Amino acid sequence: MTKTADHNNPGRGRERGCVFTGIGASPGIAIGRAFLLDRGKLKPRQEKLSSDQVEAEIRRFHEAVQGARRELEEIKEKTLKRSDREGVGQKHDYLFDVHLLMLGDKMLIDDTVTLIKEKKINAEWALSLNSEKIINFFKQMQDSYLRERQSDVAHVSERILRHLTKSEYDSIDKISRGVIIVAHDLSPADTLQLNPEKVKAFVTDLGGRTSHTAIVARSLEIPAVVGTEQATEKINGGDHLVVDGIEGRILVNPSPEQLSSYLEKQQQYNSFQEQLILNRDLPAETTDGFRISLAGNIETPEETESILSHGAVDIGLYRTEFLFLNRRNPPSEEEHFQTYRKVVESLPPESRTTIRTFDLGSDKISDLDHFHEDSINPALGLRGIRLCLNRRDIFVTQLRGILRASHYGRLKILMPMISGLAELRQALEVIDETKADLAREGIPFDREIKVGVMIEVPSAAVVSDQLARNIDFFSIGTNDLIQYTLALDRSNEHVSYLYEPLHPAILRLLKKVIDNARAANVPVTICGEMAGEPLYTLVLLGLGLDKLSMNAISIPHIKQIIRQSTFVEARQMLEECLKMETAVEIEAFIAREMGRRFPETFLMKI
Repeated sequence: MTKTADHNNPGRGRERGCVFTGIGASPGIAIGRAFLLDRGKLKPRQEKLSSDQVEAEIRRFHEAVQGARRELEEIKEKTLKRSDREGVGQKHDYLFDVHLLMLGDKMLIDDTVTLIKEKKINAEWALSLNSEKIINFFKQMQDSYLRERQSDVAHVSERILRHLTKSEYDSIDKISRGVIIVAHDLSPADTLQLNPEKVKAFVTDLGGRTSHTAIVARSLEIPAVVGTEQATEKINGGDHLVVDGIEGRILVNPSPEQLSSYLEKQQQYNSFQEQLILNRDLPAETTDGFRISLAGNIETPEETESILSHGAVDIGLYRTEFLFLNRRNPPSEEEHFQTYRKVVESLPPESRTTIRTFDLGSDKISDLDHFHEDSINPALGLRGIRLCLNRRDIFVTQLRGILRASHYGRLKILMPMISGLAELRQALEVIDETKADLAREGIPFDREIKVGVMIEVPSAAVVSDQLARNIDFFSIGTNDLIQYTLALDRSNEHVSYLYEPLHPAILRLLKKVIDNARAANVPVTICGEMAGEPLYTLVLLGLGLDKLSMNAISIPHIKQIIRQSTFVEARQMLEECLKMETAVEIEAFIAREMGRRFPETFLMKI
């Protein structure tokens, strides 16, 4: 049940000005009363079964799965009807479909049935053991987006578990006025039911910035702080809250001084956002005439609308890994084709879409058994283009889908994890053979389709002059390039502090790659997290890039900085950085300079 309090009075006995932090999942500042939603994790009972009880238990499990399916379909239908006018539900209805597909997933459902049979245990216990195993698979992934798919497994499993235990969900429908939801967790289905006119923000104990729940919150423009670990313990229903989705902070029963300060910050933020949107259709061009393209990174076709609405001209990186997850067999050629065609047909005719071939490997564990690899260091194992060349059947299937879709819009092929020229030549040979097969079959495709490589391995950066003579474009993946160059695992808490995008070695590598590309007249994009960080914009601009590709929300901020700057001053800032010896020194210089030039972006902190 919902732990309510008088929403007109702050919680009793709560110290004023209590502050705690989480992950800023959706930017903005909200001020309002807390509405506690009881979504605590269920504890499944554990029972051993006799042999004659097993079949009945399996039937009970399947009935719970079907009940969960019916419930989700009803929520989907209801949400889409409510969203007809706003368009929000249609934009993200694929999230319902993701969870509906998982309710038929063989690894989740069939393996749970197997546990019931073999271990002779009740369905709740078997489901808990199986979902925990799958979640642990996802936790091992280095890619933050793919790692957050563990939350989808958890939400679907919990929905089944509630049907097994006959436990009712606390209904979102109970919310009747502008409140801030505080919950242990919210599923994407929960978030899609939120009405922005009623819900000012939400705060959760669990979650990450790349979870589907966070993606929906950003689309709805509802401020959100997730992963607090303690929100439901520290907040009472009716408490007066300030939720800062920019900094990931929550203030409980703020003092008059704190409240006044945040009201001012809220007004500044809202005014700044209005100004950014006014620039949406303007070019990303400096005041002295240097123009750079701003593109968006996407995971699914449905995200194209958000990318365009924030001012992107292209899709600079379409990660295709999601097509391969939660299934035992890889996607068919037709699935690839229809998915990519949907993307290109949703864009203006002049826009280009860069599709990265699948970057799966043992570090990004898929449900596909043949992708699993025993390795002491999976990040250096069979992944990216290495796996593509090892499993040419899967690679060719994807290439055929991409090439067929290129007949319907402007597509480019991007190959990940290229380490040198020999590997590149092998990959290009597969592409040429696939083109020849399609031509013989009379299937139309863009015969001049551009092919590029990801620069994310230090060896590729070092021989980028050789690579540039053999391809059409570079795309620099800064996330992996930084990780591999500095020999650290970002997810390892003991060394994550060494992840320094402004390390002198990284800046020198970036400059080397871009200089080599310039010499060969090859365009360069940066598509890693550095591209969407306003602090780094002028340094990257000074490198003379052709394009930056980032998440949708970052685009207006980056464009604003570019339009208020000159290319000359960006070059000067880069030159100063290249003279410095440590990342700490460089970052302090950049923070000082950017804060001075763009106070509305960098001085929002209280």
